[in-house]
Amino acid sequence: MFSHRDVAVEEVLSDSLVGEYGVREVPLANRSVLFVGVGIFVLCMVAIGRVVIIANGFASYAESASRNLTDRRTLEPPRGLIYDRNGTALAENVPSFLLFLDVRGFVEHRELEDAVLTAIESVTELTAADVRDRIREAEYGKRAGKILLSDDITESQLIAIQSSNLAPLSVEKGFRRRYSYGPVFSSVLGYVGAVNADDLKEDPSLDVQAIIGKSGIEAFYDGILRGEPGELSQFRNAKGEPMGETKEKAPVIGKTLKLTIDAEFQEYFFKRFEDGLRALGRTKGVGLAMDPRNGEVLALFNFPAFDGNAFVESSRSAERKTYLNSTDRPLFNRAVGGFYNPGSTIKPLVGTAALVEDVVDPARQIFSPGYLDVPNPYDPSNPTRYLDWRRQGWVNLSSALAQSSNVYFYTVGGGFGDIGGLGISRLYTWWQKFGLGKQTGIDMPFEAKGFLPTPELRKEKDGRSWLLGDTYNVSIGQGDLLVTPLQLLNYISALGNGGKMFLPFLNGERSPEETADLSAFLPYLNEVKKGMVGAVEFPLGTAHLLSSLPFPVAAKTGSAQVQNNTQENAFFVGYAPASEQPPQIAILVLIENSREGSLNVVPIAKDAINWYYMNRIKR
Repeated sequence: MFSHRDVAVEEVLSDSLVGEYGVREVPLANRSVLFVGVGIFVLCMVAIGRVVIIANGFASYAESASRNLTDRRTLEPPRGLIYDRNGTALAENVPSFLLFLDVRGFVEHRELEDAVLTAIESVTELTAADVRDRIREAEYGKRAGKILLSDDITESQLIAIQSSNLAPLSVEKGFRRRYSYGPVFSSVLGYVGAVNADDLKEDPSLDVQAIIGKSGIEAFYDGILRGEPGELSQFRNAKGEPMGETKEKAPVIGKTLKLTIDAEFQEYFFKRFEDGLRALGRTKGVGLAMDPRNGEVLALFNFPAFDGNAFVESSRSAERKTYLNSTDRPLFNRAVGGFYNPGSTIKPLVGTAALVEDVVDPARQIFSPGYLDVPNPYDPSNPTRYLDWRRQGWVNLSSALAQSSNVYFYTVGGGFGDIGGLGISRLYTWWQKFGLGKQTGIDMPFEAKGFLPTPELRKEKDGRSWLLGDTYNVSIGQGDLLVTPLQLLNYISALGNGGKMFLPFLNGERSPEETADLSAFLPYLNEVKKGMVGAVEFPLGTAHLLSSLPFPVAAKTGSAQVQNNTQENAFFVGYAPASEQPPQIAILVLIENSREGSLNVVPIAKDAINWYYMNRIKR
């Protein structure tokens, strides 16, 4: 008798298989297991993917919503002011109206594009293409919020913008730069301008609405003049309409700079130089003055000059284009970046080297009939002639410097007769001792090194050998020897102060920095000084015009042949008072393509030195 019990589902199913297969359990096929596993895996991945998509979408929507609700904009601080050594303001900030374009609002409201661009063109000198370029620059710099279009909107333009009711445009109160003396200090100060694509490539962290230094002191000290930007959060509703703002971080005004420049002196020097150029019908030149006691730069300017205000006033775009396209290159800082043959102004250096190296003694006389004939070994009847600028007769070191005898310096530089000469190797060494061929280290951008020739460089450049004539040429400051005006004046300052080479500087908060000490050669420097004083005091001295001044001046003039000897650049270098050790001012005057050589630079130098003595030293 059977007892009753519950029958499980598995038993029913298994019994149904007995008759067909003769077994109670049949294993699943491998293929079935695989299909089931893959199906489960796919379902899991789909589920996980949906979760990820939803999560990312939420984050994206949240971020988008945050952007829609809040715009963060950099607040540029007023730039630091720049003063001269006596507290005269050279670069200031003046109140102005600033025109901004909201990039997102412009993009989102395409229906307003034509009206917005027309409004911008009516109140600025920007074209539609200019505006689109600025937008691309903003997007490149990842600062696509508000961009600055102009920092000098007038009141009438302000009213026009406000009455247009164009949401992407806004006007705010701010500041713009003003250069109080226009072109007088442009070479020192430089100018500022809006960030462009090149600036962003160099420094992607820049904000597109920032105003940065582009040249001069404004560029070199941009990091401290700009200060620290602040941050403003602007809130919008779902329609993108402004709802209010919160200042997250206040901007910190830039640091004030006090320069070593003497504004009153430079203004006089600049205008006197300008008058001299106008009288000559010339346009290019350099004026420099330093304090030989410490390296402070007292005056620095170039001609042609430019007005830095043209780069901060949007209404002066035509003037900007003239500066940028001029073949006279008014934006080029000739004082620190120009390459020039120094001409006879190199002779005090060569004379010092000749004494120290015992090539000659100060009293040794050399005869100059107005030329030096060097025998030609291939044709004795046809010597090579090197000209003096006039017949000098018998000259020693002092009179050779005073009268600027070429024959004397051909001889001590390259050798002739029983005088062996320095030779190019020793000349090169002494150029370096006096700081030529390298940057002085002045706190200005774009300083050049100059060029010191050697036989090896000549061979490498054009395959030619160095000849005796090449040594003669560089011994009088011609040939391949190239210096900057600043290097030239710096070495002259060292001659005047007894052999101390200083780093020239413009920031009045810096301390003097001695870069070389040649005071061990003081006895020889004093011999050279006699010749430079003689250039003023001797009746035949090349700077005799200064002899009427009520104080002694040491000077050297120079004329360098350029443009295949069709033009002359004229130099004056000197220091005063020559009776003091060290003197208080060293000065350089350079006129490019001067009509009568150094005769044209001496009167300018005389008046500038006299002004400084009467207004700064004597008082």
